[in-house]
Amino acid sequence: MAFPDIEGGKPSNVPGIPDTVLDLWHEYRVSIIMTALVTLGLLRLYLHSTHTPEKLRVFPDIYDKPPAVNDAVEKEKPKQTTRGKANTSNVEPKKADAKQGPRRIKGDISRKGRASPPVGSEASKTQVLVFFSSLTATTEKIARAFVQELAAALAPTEEDSSSPFLQPQVLDLAEVDYDEYFITLPKPKDQPINYFYLFLIPSYNIDSINDTFLDHLQETHHDFRIDTSPLAPILGYSVFGFGDKEGWPTEEEGFCFQAQEVDKWMAKLTGRKRAFPLGLGDWKRDGKERLAEWRDGLVDVLKLLQETGGLGEGVPGSGDPLESDAEDEAGDDGEVLVEDGAAAPKQRKRRGSGGLQDVEDIGRIMELSRDDASAGPKSAAPLAIDFTTEGRRTATKTATAPVKEMVPKNSPTYAALTKQGYSIVGSHSGVKICRWTKSALRGRGSCYKFSFYGINSHQCMEATPSLSCSNKCVFCWRHGTNPVGTTWRWIVDPPDLIFSGIKENHYKKIKMMRGVPGVRAERFAEAMRIRHCALSLVGEPIFYPHINEFLALLHGERISSFLVCNAQHPDQLAALKHVTQLYVSIDAPDRESLRRIDRPLHRDFWERFLRCLDILRERRHKQRTVFRLTLVKGFNVDDAAEGYAALVERGLPCFVEVKGVTYCGTATSANAGLTMANVPFYQEVCDFVVALEKALRRRGLAYGIAAEHAHSCCILLASEKFRVNGRWHTLIDYDRFFELLEEKGPDGDFGPEDYMGPPTPEWATWGNGGFDPRDQRVDRKGRPLEAAA
Repeated sequence: MAFPDIEGGKPSNVPGIPDTVLDLWHEYRVSIIMTALVTLGLLRLYLHSTHTPEKLRVFPDIYDKPPAVNDAVEKEKPKQTTRGKANTSNVEPKKADAKQGPRRIKGDISRKGRASPPVGSEASKTQVLVFFSSLTATTEKIARAFVQELAAALAPTEEDSSSPFLQPQVLDLAEVDYDEYFITLPKPKDQPINYFYLFLIPSYNIDSINDTFLDHLQETHHDFRIDTSPLAPILGYSVFGFGDKEGWPTEEEGFCFQAQEVDKWMAKLTGRKRAFPLGLGDWKRDGKERLAEWRDGLVDVLKLLQETGGLGEGVPGSGDPLESDAEDEAGDDGEVLVEDGAAAPKQRKRRGSGGLQDVEDIGRIMELSRDDASAGPKSAAPLAIDFTTEGRRTATKTATAPVKEMVPKNSPTYAALTKQGYSIVGSHSGVKICRWTKSALRGRGSCYKFSFYGINSHQCMEATPSLSCSNKCVFCWRHGTNPVGTTWRWIVDPPDLIFSGIKENHYKKIKMMRGVPGVRAERFAEAMRIRHCALSLVGEPIFYPHINEFLALLHGERISSFLVCNAQHPDQLAALKHVTQLYVSIDAPDRESLRRIDRPLHRDFWERFLRCLDILRERRHKQRTVFRLTLVKGFNVDDAAEGYAALVERGLPCFVEVKGVTYCGTATSANAGLTMANVPFYQEVCDFVVALEKALRRRGLAYGIAAEHAHSCCILLASEKFRVNGRWHTLIDYDRFFELLEEKGPDGDFGPEDYMGPPTPEWATWGNGGFDPRDQRVDRKGRPLEAAA
């Protein structure tokens, strides 16, 4: 048979041989494909029938062992009540009398980075962290001496040259980031570390950093997003409290009450890892002896932890969140029973928490409700359940506990502030004569506000309606001796009492100057008429609940208001009515620098900060605003111009004051350690301002260097809208401001340009020094110097 040729169509000359393989494929392709599919299918069935796949499992292979093996493992494993560690068994054994319902799962898989190395192993090291709080630096000195003694006791001996203990560290609770130490553990860089927490806590009857720390511990425990015991991975903890039995004779009356609270909440957060009992000592009597005994006990416990490999039942002091002296009476089922009124029967509550402890308590509440419903009607109101972080103090406690004063007259804060020259007005306000007021009275120079804004320093009163602040700035004038707090929970004095009190005390201080050599008679007479009020003494004036009413009293007597806030209270800032000039402290260009410099108490301090800048931007046409930048060398000077420019772009203030930090003595009591090395030279401030102006220009922002006061190491940047016909107009027309205020009211529609004053004096402009030519500069011994800058 001949096949046709593909090209010519002619038969092939070789019979029986196809021309191409393609012809064969076209003829037999169906048979080939079907044969291949059947073969592959049979092969897959064979492999599937001969292979047993491994079971998918969530839990370890221990659950596949016989019941007897499981029971033995269950007896040998350590009990785990925390959610932060992996357990060898994750399901509770089913009890015979258990009620029908979903099984409760305890614990979960270890989170990455949460596991600690085994204690006693060659790779593990133990780091002791000593936390302290202090207002007057006394506890800090004790803490540092304590650490030295503890390090000596834990040092390696001649027989054993290697020590499992690292050098103990001292940490100030006013400085540390709580999230880093009390929600998660610090992350070591070089080697795995086991942490052991110690606390030296003095108790204060005024608001202090202790209150902020306790609030954080309580919020962490109640936060449903965080494990009930997030600090369970630590080896253990212990607390020592300092107190004064002259003020609190017994523990029931409050002796070392804040140390007891720290001990209680740490027991909850660590899963009952109290390694040594709470120690208490009296400042004036046996404090050192009790602390030495506590230290010796801790040394034994720490060494025992290394030998036994962890905190077990044999370690003294390991127990419940509450100390035995403060425990509530427990019922048969372990729940605390507290009388809830004479008419109401006993209800089950967790005392000390101020509310619901855990979501699992809902089941108990519903169970009790069913039992009580079957018993008969009840007179008690339904129990309200609040899952938020607010209002955790019980209603009974709030109703019965008296509201305290911010600065009681018998408190150390009152003594410290009055010693520093403050006159305390009421329970939370103060007034102090400024050094520039004294200088202006003697003709030795005025404050930079006179050069920039036309304020007569000898007619200016420096005061505050709130001595409390929500920051503990490293450059604070008072080195942290004033009270601190995040919410107002003190007695509120009426505005008229504060206003009359600060005026009276200011005039008393002015009258004391009449016998000082060099005081000019005409300025002394003018000083007896207050024209300006700088609400920037100490603390946070905007924190006062009736700040607008207080401002109205100032404006009613035609006293201008210069209010300084720290950008941590956006709600109060948004509700603020007209002030003559509003200052906002902008102490850092980024979050981390702000935390290091201002040391804010609010956990969301950066979000609050940015929100305040947004509020200023919205109100820039109504308020005359100023950004105050305090430069602290080594903190916020180097390469910070661009960051500050971004903040100026966000807030668009009328003015930007750049001032070098004022040295007020080494801030040892605030543990800041500022020295003269942190004070920038005036030339450094000038260089920074020039760099900041260039950064603003690059962003298209019209700001220029308007004025300077070299004597105060201060320079003013101003918006170009205050530059008229080539001259800066940074001064204020105070009479026009009060006319507008009386005409349009405190919420009136008028802006900063409406009361812009005359041109800035030539001697105050950039490059001319800014010293008032009417006055004469003198040195510290009163010898005249040249008035020129």
